[in-house]
Amino acid sequence: MSQNRKFEITDARGGAAFAVRVVTRSEVSEIVGTQEDGTLRVRLIAPSAGDAAANQELVQLLSQQLQVQPNKIEIVAGAGGRDKMISVEGITTADLESRFGGLKTAE
Repeated sequence: MSQNRKFEITDARGGAAFAVRVVTRSEVSEIVGTQEDGTLRVRLIAPSAGDAAANQELVQLLSQQLQVQPNKIEIVAGAGGRDKMISVEGITTADLESRFGGLKTAE
């Protein structure tokens, strides 16, 4: 993804979308914070960001954090890489900001 592009949570048809940067081989799966461009930074236990297991782990983590069913979360771009675009059905940008509230800028 371009370094000059600023990512924000945006309204999408029937839900909201946001960018995620995945860091793998962590000791624990967790949402770390946001990057300077607004991208959500996530650590996963999975060994590779682009495999099916990592994508499933990411969806499960986001599902728990956002309190939505996993089938409402879709990786709409970047499934094979570290930078992904996530769409969450049936949720507003305000809901996302509230549920991700208090996240600090990731280092």
